[in-house]
Amino acid sequence: MTRPLRLLGAGALLLGALAAAPPAVADGGGTYANPVTAGVVDTFPDPVTIRGKDGYWYSYGTQNPVFQSKGEDGERWLPILRSADLVTWEYAGEVFTPANKPAWHNGSRLWAPDVRYFNDRYYVYYSVPGRDTVGLATAPTPTGPWTDEGEVLPRPSGCNSGNIDQAQFTDTDGTPYMYWGSYDVICVAKMNADLTRIQGPVTEVARGRRMEGGFVVKRDGYYYLFYSDAGCCDGAYSGYQVKVGRSTSPLGPFTDDEGVDLMALTSKGAIVAGATGNRWIGPGHNGFVTDLSGQDWLVYHGIASDDPDLKPASNGTLRLTKRPMLIDRLDWIDGWPVLRAGAGPSEGEQPAPVTTLAAGGAFNDGTLGRWHAEGSARGGWRLAEDQTTRGHVTHPGGGGTAYLVSEGRAPAGVRAEADLKVTAGAAGLTFAHVNANNHIVAWLDRARGALVTDVVIGGRSRGEQATPLPAGFRYDTWHNVTAELRGTRLSVQVSTDRMRDAVAMQEREVPRAAARRGAVGVAARGGAVAADNVGAAALYTPVTERVPEPTVGPLLPAYSDEFDGTGQPGAPWTWVRGPAAGATLADGALTWPTQNAELHLGNNTASVLLRDAPPGDFTVETKIHFAPTQGNQQAGILLYENDDRYFKMAHSVLPLSRGNGAVLQMSEFGKEGERPTTTPPTAVANAPMFGGPTADTMWLRLSYHKDAANNENEVRAATSRDGEHWVHNGVWTLPAKGPLRIGLISMNRAGAVAKFDYVRTYQD
Repeated sequence: MTRPLRLLGAGALLLGALAAAPPAVADGGGTYANPVTAGVVDTFPDPVTIRGKDGYWYSYGTQNPVFQSKGEDGERWLPILRSADLVTWEYAGEVFTPANKPAWHNGSRLWAPDVRYFNDRYYVYYSVPGRDTVGLATAPTPTGPWTDEGEVLPRPSGCNSGNIDQAQFTDTDGTPYMYWGSYDVICVAKMNADLTRIQGPVTEVARGRRMEGGFVVKRDGYYYLFYSDAGCCDGAYSGYQVKVGRSTSPLGPFTDDEGVDLMALTSKGAIVAGATGNRWIGPGHNGFVTDLSGQDWLVYHGIASDDPDLKPASNGTLRLTKRPMLIDRLDWIDGWPVLRAGAGPSEGEQPAPVTTLAAGGAFNDGTLGRWHAEGSARGGWRLAEDQTTRGHVTHPGGGGTAYLVSEGRAPAGVRAEADLKVTAGAAGLTFAHVNANNHIVAWLDRARGALVTDVVIGGRSRGEQATPLPAGFRYDTWHNVTAELRGTRLSVQVSTDRMRDAVAMQEREVPRAAARRGAVGVAARGGAVAADNVGAAALYTPVTERVPEPTVGPLLPAYSDEFDGTGQPGAPWTWVRGPAAGATLADGALTWPTQNAELHLGNNTASVLLRDAPPGDFTVETKIHFAPTQGNQQAGILLYENDDRYFKMAHSVLPLSRGNGAVLQMSEFGKEGERPTTTPPTAVANAPMFGGPTADTMWLRLSYHKDAANNENEVRAATSRDGEHWVHNGVWTLPAKGPLRIGLISMNRAGAVAKFDYVRTYQD
């Protein structure tokens, strides 16, 4: 286990316990530690999570041998977990079993589920890689029974990619979309009205080396496309990271935080989560969940450096990486999402999501003892039960307005929500509720076809505001209404499943007199309504500043070179397999043509130019002019121990899968070393991390840190296109053995020329 490389950690707290039912009163002191699936399942790749209408959270994962440590050799098909608090989970079944697995799967493994709630049913979309398609199963409850709905994609799908890693998204106009794709393109298409098939044109919105795992949310007018790239599943050598692009349209173009189009033939920035040098490697393939305070959380998998691999299956054919489920706080800073303000995946105790309420409840205890009725039609509230909600309340309608409000009070800075269903009239979420004459209410008004908010002070409305609901909106099915009041700014959203894909959003200012401590409840007017999961919690405090990015210390002239000599590099530089043909010093630069040679596993034929590194922590930087055009040409810097143990940051050209000859210009951050879980330890190369966008002239950095406590070398990469603004990559680690030296390479395929302006080394 290792420590982060100059990244900040979070405080220490205790792991919470699973309640018998979703608790109704907040204590604000919950804590957790990753992985949240420890002791429950051995692995849970590609997780996606939803809050069920019964008040629990449910997570769905890729087919894997989840109970290997308990002696089960086989796999569970799309396993399901359940939690009352998002941190303590229990096994809740699987989508498919031998009894109900559809024959059309033709024996394929099933990957990467996506879960949604629509028309009072749960939709689980899943990848069928053996058929190169996406399937759908639906159920009335989060755990089934599941009905096979067949394939979602036509054949061919119209997307020039692997047809896996799907995610559904519904826009504020009610238009549903499906995103999918892998190796190396992500596509989007509209869906039919019942969300069972795509229809119409298919649009490519992103491409990149091993880009996959797309997941879209909408926030503050932007559509954010989360995705993962590089290698997901190679144990301690997995370079997976979560990245993001944003757009003003669900069809793109999506750009990263440097304005680079996700369709550009280069690596991308806007890194949301990557390895930091602590226990967690290859974080990726995320889902998304919002707690009861309004704080967003990334749900994703990671690989423990001290326990990276599952045992091979008894038949010897299935060798999988162990990828347990992690959750961490997702912060939105300057319009971009980032995990824990940039601190990355957490290790150790952390403040837990808010999953209990300051006021309200889920109506699952068979009583209305903590609620009281108000209004002219107060007498109509009744408890009801069904398999979807367990318990909820109904009102038959009639004359006047009825309120059912909590005894408890929530603070003035509040997030309130309710699940509402409208047969006739209007159903509302009331909050900051003092009495029937003093409250704020958000109505689903069937007669007006709108989300309507009203602020009532002293028995008088201070102005309604209406936002149309989409054509075809199903009032008679469950919808979630969420209201956040921060100061005097009110934001309301209507969605089916709390997945940041609202079908209606409204913002307005309210009078200061209305922004007060109060109860939360449900309201009925003019017809039959139903409500569930009605509650409020203190609104989260957003994190607004990132963890400081790494900076370099003073220049170390003795370990730097401006290449202002002539001829071949001399002392203190030395060659491995050199001098390289054509490498010359002139005009303040080292010019070095790429070689038809490699530095990879047993194929160690490339020249390497080396010099000693300084003692202690340091950063080495080079400015390189390099405009390669053919696949696999690369040049860059190394921290080199020997041919089988090194770290590399290079500008590389890599082919685009299904690209018809197109190539990608990539910032490729790799390592080579022995895999500790092989006997004897065998040298392997990584599935690399990919850094920021490339340019013909760019700056490359490798920052070294010695973790003496764990005898480990930690190296973080960074890239820049102007020498000032840096994209900081993740961290690779290797056990410390021999000394590392600073190196340069220009290799793999002849035909390009690398020009190094300098090598500068800084003390950290």
